[in-house]
Amino acid sequence: MKKIIVTGCNGQLGRAINEIYSSDNAYECINTDVAELDITNIEAVNAFVGEIKPYAIINCAAHTNVNGCETDVDNAYKINAIGPRNLSIAATRNRAKLMHISTDYVFDGTAENPYTEFDTPNPKAVYGITKLAGENFVKEFAKEHFIIRTAWLYGDGKNFVKTMLGLADHHETVTVVGDQFGSPTSASELAKAIAYLLPTDNFGIFHGTCEGATNWADFTREIYRLAGKKTTVQTVTTQEYNQSASGVIAPRPAYSVLDNYMLRLTSDYRFADWEAAIAEYIKGL
Repeated sequence: MKKIIVTGCNGQLGRAINEIYSSDNAYECINTDVAELDITNIEAVNAFVGEIKPYAIINCAAHTNVNGCETDVDNAYKINAIGPRNLSIAATRNRAKLMHISTDYVFDGTAENPYTEFDTPNPKAVYGITKLAGENFVKEFAKEHFIIRTAWLYGDGKNFVKTMLGLADHHETVTVVGDQFGSPTSASELAKAIAYLLPTDNFGIFHGTCEGATNWADFTREIYRLAGKKTTVQTVTTQEYNQSASGVIAPRPAYSVLDNYMLRLTSDYRFADWEAAIAEYIKGL
């Protein structure tokens, strides 16, 4: 049985990956979160990976609090950049594949067409800057690596969909930005793509999001329609929303639609449309 170390196992993607592999007798997930493995500690990582001698490492661990990264810069670099570096070094030493999860935030959001893997990153928020640094470390130190950039993820855990459904229970109207565009992506769909790529030697950078695009306000309307909620969605601009918010607000990419171009060029794998994926998710809640 091939062993797969899953970091960040308690997050939405970590749980989805475990669900995918739970019925596959060829693989065993060795689950870790910060309590089991501090990925920012190179000695701890080398010792752990050396003991397990895995077939692969799937790195789902990240400092994903986008606003928090703006003020917690050192930890953002440690978790989002140094952590992937350490896992890459250990993976190469132990001849393991590394699957690293990245983000749409590596782009500045000024494009008018979906970003492909061949477009040049230009992150604006600390979160995106540190995640891009992590990508670069993976490319430098992991001999056999996959980097998958995803966006607007939802699954088993705290996420935008559940937040909006919770607000609908107590409000007749909710205010949501309508000038940020992306592709809502099911953690289950992303886990399927990871399981598809991992046994292959199709290494490199991939975009991995559900097909199609929308904005946060229209996404919320679809969530409410599917869930049978009567709550009204009031659309505002990002500037209007930020004026009413408190604390440090990280810059968000206005347009971060990712094109799964490399998957189309190198395989026959396709993600579900975002509408179909969210319908499946709402049905399962």
